Amino acid sequence: MTQPVSSRPTLLSVNVNAVAYLRNRREVPWPNLTDIARAILQAGAHGITVHPRPDERHIRFSDLPDLSRLIAEEFPQAEFNIEGYPTRHFIDLVLENKPHQVTLVPDTPEQSTSDHGWDFAADGGMLLPVAQQFKAAGIRVSYFVDANPADPALAQQAGADRIEFYTGPYADQTSPDATGRELARIKATADAARQLGTAGASPALMMNAGHDLTVDNLPALRQAIPDLAEVSIGHAITADALMLGFPEAVRRYLRVLGHAA
Repeated sequence: MTQPVSSRPTLLSVNVNAVAYLRNRREVPWPNLTDIARAILQAGAHGITVHPRPDERHIRFSDLPDLSRLIAEEFPQAEFNIEGYPTRHFIDLVLENKPHQVTLVPDTPEQSTSDHGWDFAADGGMLLPVAQQFKAAGIRVSYFVDANPADPALAQQAGADRIEFYTGPYADQTSPDATGRELARIKATADAARQLGTAGASPALMMNAGHDLTVDNLPALRQAIPDLAEVSIGHAITADALMLGFPEAVRRYLRVLGHAA
């Protein structure tokens, strides 16, 4: 008989790529990325996420030391998460800036945003030594995955400490039936991730989620995965912040995620 899964608040990491993209439209130093990240963390967010791409169209490589220093010096309880495709340059950036977590995604340089999980059958052999480098440096490794029950075990074999569900297909649905089908796929994949720890040989994979998550679609996702560890949210929370300001936007998401905010 399957044991019930206990619910707990889900941590919020705010992706500030959209803020950096706005800054980069002009040759001016504002909005100041460090100041925005400080306001986000002061409002109660649990971490900051960035995705540096090769063309630096939003996060610049030079932003990483500033954000890492902000968290280390002013918010030591918070986490820094760097996500991206593991080119040699990206690997070096991560090792130089020592985030708490690295989230590896199978993006090509021309993609506007992440839109699928890893094909572990094709890429697992490449990913494992990368994960080992990061873990040797004390950096937690998470892999972007589709809702596929076969993927958690393959991710773990490739060195994952966590997986992050690509939630675009769930968020994009417009009918209750289609939304329910996507949630069922996510739930089945979460069940598979938990099962990895039942035999005692390996720990269960902790689970994160990200992509197009909003205050409206988060409750059903958390109901499907009561032990969801962390969500990374950027575009929607930045859109809300244009109306509400970042502190209030952060507090809205924290309430939805089960925190008193």
